[in-house]
Amino acid sequence: MFRLLSGARPRRPLLPSAEDRLGFGLLAVAFVLFALQPAGAHEYKLGTLEIAHPWARMTPAGAKVGGGYLTVANAGDAPDRLVGVTAEVADHVEIHEMSVKDGVMTMRMLPDGVEVPAKGEVKFAPGGYHLMLMGLKQPLKQGERVKGTLTFTKAGTVAVEFAVEGMGGPSGSSGMPAGHDMHGAPPAN
Repeated sequence: MFRLLSGARPRRPLLPSAEDRLGFGLLAVAFVLFALQPAGAHEYKLGTLEIAHPWARMTPAGAKVGGGYLTVANAGDAPDRLVGVTAEVADHVEIHEMSVKDGVMTMRMLPDGVEVPAKGEVKFAPGGYHLMLMGLKQPLKQGERVKGTLTFTKAGTVAVEFAVEGMGGPSGSSGMPAGHDMHGAPPAN
């Protein structure tokens, strides 16, 4: 039917080779595994404590105070206590609690820290326990990471990084009571 002319090269088949199919398969698996990774999630372990996703809210230029958040889970049989925090971008960090009683919002520093119960967890989130990054040396910009440490009475000290998130935080919800501006940061839209 068809005749190969002298000097003409045979055409490559239209179907991919076994090597091509294997390469495409590996690439597809890599994309699926990448997609399954939680975006921006980061965790730390210190003895029986697990620290999940430390983050800080972005701040406007000129702000001297920022907020930090995380979750500490204790798988141990004894309670521990978060007693100290540092952040490289702040002069010092304070542990605070915010609460609303009879319609009045109050915030207080917790000089003795926060207990993490045995077989339990403590969430540091907008509107409750939180970290106050005092004397910011620079604005906290979304997408950056800030180095710091957490110190516990029993487990010791662990180095962490706070991921700087947008005003809504990692879940897109500020968790803040209406009208609260988190110490000078603009309210979430």
